[in-house]
Amino acid sequence: MPTRVADLLDHARAESFAGRDAELRAFGDALSGRSGRRVLFLYGPGGIGKSSTLQQFRLRASACGRTVKSIDGGEIDAAPEAFLAALGPAAAGLVLLIDGYEHLGSLDGWLRRTFLPGLGDTDLVVLAGREPPAPAWRSDPGWRRLAGILHLEALEPDDSADLLARAGVPAGLRDGLVELGRGHPLAMALLADAAITGTVPRTLADMPDLITALLECLVREPPTEAHALGLATCAKAWLTTEDLLRDTVGAAAPEVWTWLCRRPFVVAGDRGLRPHELARDVLDASFERRTPDRYRDLHRVVHDHVVAGIRAAAGPDRPMHAQHLLYLHRRSPLSAMFFTLRSRGPVALVPGTPADHPVVLAAVERVQGPAQAGLARDWLAERPGGLSVIRGDDGLRAFVHYLQLPGGTALEERDPITRAALRHVERAGPLRPGETIDLARFLSGVEDEESGPYAVLAGATSSILEWIGRQSAWSFVVTTEPAFWAPMFDYLAFETCFEIDVDGVRHVGFGMDWRRLPVDTWLDLMNEREHSGGHGPPPAALLRPPAPSRAEFERTVRQGLRDLRRPGRTAGLSIDAVEEALAAIAEEPKGAALCAVLNRTYLRPAASQEAAAELLGLPFSTYRRHLAKAVDRLVALLWAAETGQPTEQ
Repeated sequence: MPTRVADLLDHARAESFAGRDAELRAFGDALSGRSGRRVLFLYGPGGIGKSSTLQQFRLRASACGRTVKSIDGGEIDAAPEAFLAALGPAAAGLVLLIDGYEHLGSLDGWLRRTFLPGLGDTDLVVLAGREPPAPAWRSDPGWRRLAGILHLEALEPDDSADLLARAGVPAGLRDGLVELGRGHPLAMALLADAAITGTVPRTLADMPDLITALLECLVREPPTEAHALGLATCAKAWLTTEDLLRDTVGAAAPEVWTWLCRRPFVVAGDRGLRPHELARDVLDASFERRTPDRYRDLHRVVHDHVVAGIRAAAGPDRPMHAQHLLYLHRRSPLSAMFFTLRSRGPVALVPGTPADHPVVLAAVERVQGPAQAGLARDWLAERPGGLSVIRGDDGLRAFVHYLQLPGGTALEERDPITRAALRHVERAGPLRPGETIDLARFLSGVEDEESGPYAVLAGATSSILEWIGRQSAWSFVVTTEPAFWAPMFDYLAFETCFEIDVDGVRHVGFGMDWRRLPVDTWLDLMNEREHSGGHGPPPAALLRPPAPSRAEFERTVRQGLRDLRRPGRTAGLSIDAVEEALAAIAEEPKGAALCAVLNRTYLRPAASQEAAAELLGLPFSTYRRHLAKAVDRLVALLWAAETGQPTEQ
């Protein structure tokens, strides 16, 4: 007997099918009677592979000699009569496969109460649709035992690669397509077709036809504009809460929240809603392509909501909000790291404890040597609160130790790294009273180094918390792997501030002077780069003038003294500040004479310096010596007041 076309189709489908081992096993157990399940619910978003999995169920049931009947819910009326007509004559040992069950919602109660209880004890029914089963299936004790629920999710990376291989995609192209398709079978099939024909996309945005095809599978038309914007919000934010929806859709937030919870491609967790990653990518790319201006506006709302959360949150919620902000940097060098780690489970940054110190010190010694481990031991003893870690089931995975400088300790000068950071700040413009520096001093993975994914996440999360939450004058991150970190800091608009060899290990300090680029201005810049992918130094128009050096400050004071009483001149010096400094000089030994010289020269000036010397009863040469000494002393006192440093004598 010649092979039929249907047989050829079945063979081709079986050859191209990959994954779904758990679902096939559950069906096999039900088919053989090993599990006692008589109804299986197979649900998941459009394009996730429900129909192809049903086809495999059909082939396996037919191979066992069972009678198989398939019904497409989208092709019949949702009425008992139409359903029974499509089913046809009854048969013993029936395997009934119903696809598109979401179209038969009005039949659900009738099937549960009337039709299914009338089947034989060896019959098996599979209901496949986008929606999970109604609560009544779970609340009924009988159906809880007889009905099994199979949530069809994304393929594992190995199964995705297997699918591509079966489709004929060359090995060298598979890894990129696996990452792009995110385990969605329809996306993988369409990407495979594109690759085989010679077009290998870099992003989903490169394939608008693919986006359109996936959207038709994933999303039905949202009922209102608010629902559409809520869907876009869910695609943009890492986790969507009802509070965030209030910022984007206003009073419609509760209704939109409930609607999103019912979408088959949206997962509701303890902290909010998140879509399947492919659904997220498709929705986000589509929204940006259709309405780019609204897309930018939405991005800004989500960005501001997350930043406000970082500043308002306390305890373990702050690192969570920081990771929300990291998630918005999808087009940065950080994106691949973040996606990879989130797929492995929780990666919370938590405060370190003394019990972590031995593991931290061992990692520092392994990477940087015993001398650096000794410094790490001293810093942990002096600043234990600066340690943050990421833990896993197998123990510590990564750590970062932040310092706040200056603290006035000898260790700051003994440590060549902190000494280099402090000297750089002095050259750029010394700290003013109350200003501080934050510095990420030690960063590493426990099993790898600074470039390990957990170390990168620890460094990125802790830095966001420091930079946004503390408002330091300067921030530094020190690395021994500058080639790895340089693209990230270039994206963040940080500059290379110092380089130093310590015990044969090259250390590079990347830094930001927040006095020149305030944090809120930097956040505006980052908001733009989050969706533009820009990099490099901040635009000059955003920068404030640099803080003056000691020499520049002295020039300003000397010129200010000359302009203090000149009509039409604006002195760069406060008379009150000068008089306050004069009062301090007057209390010093021989200070009265210096005050008198300054007073007669600048505050209540004589007609000329010669006249001032005569009024003071001093030879002109003596007057000039006293004036030079008095101005030097005045500059020293004003500089000390400006920078908060000890007064020089």
